[in-house]
Amino acid sequence: MRGFLASSIGVACAAALALPAALPSGALAAPPAHPRAGAADTSTGGVPIADATPAPPSSGRALPAADGELPGTTQSLPLPDAPSDRSAAPGEDARERALTPREVEPFSLLGVVWDDPDAHLEGRVQVRTRSTVTGTWSDWQELETHHDDHGADRSTPEGAAGRGATAPLWVGRSDAVELRVTSRDDHRHQGGGTSDTLPAGLRLDLVDPGDAPPAEEAPRPEPTRAGAAGAENAALPGPRAEPAVLPELTREETLAELEAARTAGEPAPAAQAAAGPEQRAQPYVGPRPKIVTRKGWGADESLRDKSFAYTGTVKAAFVHHSATGNNYTCAEAPSVIRGIYRYHTKSSGWRDLGYNFMVDKCGTVYEGRAGGVDKAVLGAHTLGFNSNSTGIAVLGSFSSAKPPKAAVDAVAKLTAWKLGLSGANPKGKVTLTSGGSNLYAKGRKVSLHVISGHRDGYSTECPGTRLYGQLGAARSASAKLQGR
Repeated sequence: MRGFLASSIGVACAAALALPAALPSGALAAPPAHPRAGAADTSTGGVPIADATPAPPSSGRALPAADGELPGTTQSLPLPDAPSDRSAAPGEDARERALTPREVEPFSLLGVVWDDPDAHLEGRVQVRTRSTVTGTWSDWQELETHHDDHGADRSTPEGAAGRGATAPLWVGRSDAVELRVTSRDDHRHQGGGTSDTLPAGLRLDLVDPGDAPPAEEAPRPEPTRAGAAGAENAALPGPRAEPAVLPELTREETLAELEAARTAGEPAPAAQAAAGPEQRAQPYVGPRPKIVTRKGWGADESLRDKSFAYTGTVKAAFVHHSATGNNYTCAEAPSVIRGIYRYHTKSSGWRDLGYNFMVDKCGTVYEGRAGGVDKAVLGAHTLGFNSNSTGIAVLGSFSSAKPPKAAVDAVAKLTAWKLGLSGANPKGKVTLTSGGSNLYAKGRKVSLHVISGHRDGYSTECPGTRLYGQLGAARSASAKLQGR
């Protein structure tokens, strides 16, 4: 989701694409391990389908993951290398890669991944899938190709160890897939010839989020502070064991909880620690919304890095859309999140889910990256501005679709509480130091809204034009909930 120039590649303006020759039948070999971030899950190539006519749903069982009999799997299908311009047969385009229709083990979410996180997929990715429920094929769908701006800053170990990837797409329970990838038509040599700009190591990852694993205590390693590059590690209190759902609190109950924590000697939010007695008695903190914890949505804690990473004070919130499409029900939201979580960790090579919080179309708030919902957990959501911020992703795609009111209201409620813990005014401005983005050079001081859209810190379509247009209302509602 880079800039408008790089990502305005809609379906309506694209011509029909010719597919390369069919791949050999049989299973595909597993891709080589990524040199910096480890190998992907066990790969299965599936069997090419002779034609694209509907077939009965598959009754096959999902393959076990490479890391044991854990819920969920990731299948990796390498894309074949296109022939060079010199050896391409007449009518064959070296700038295209494709996977012919093939049956695979059941999956629900997919994305295209490549080796180098700094390489950009300057082109379009189209996919269609076959439903296990109806046995019919979907229409061709576009994947958001520029998703590198959702990620850890490149100067951090997490950012350096990641892979390039499209945004994941939720397609529902499926058992067959067809894919085509084409580089952009405007990438040409001066002599008029075409140039293959597709990154190396392309593969299609198919994710089965699985069922929620049995409830168990999450590991409690020694946390570290990992904000700006070069910051010294410092021990911080780890997250307390939490239930599946943190219940909604009134503003009075929220203030009472903060006071009880202060009385018990727990570290107070920065704003309260610096405030006088009168201000501490009535801080500008909104009521805590109901939050489904990682245990509640079924996070497999073995997938993430075992340590926690913290930044300084949460001074701003960046709002995103997940770009996974709107074809999910609210009951499916935990499965969508488990799919994104597995895609971020196993496919993109990140230490954990990138976002700090997620919100579904019905307005339910979910805990994202581990470390404690009331703490300044370092996320991987806004390249260049992950330090001293929190990332909130609304599940769906909102470039043209209107975001549900329940989701926008939930963003206001969440930010009123989360930003209030550090005394931030949702209607105000804040100065952040860029970690390096395509808008602001590393080290530049930037004035931003306390509640910003992803595009405010990086030239991108995220969080979608329609959701971005609702942020003004969210700021006002959030400030009101804080008592301002």
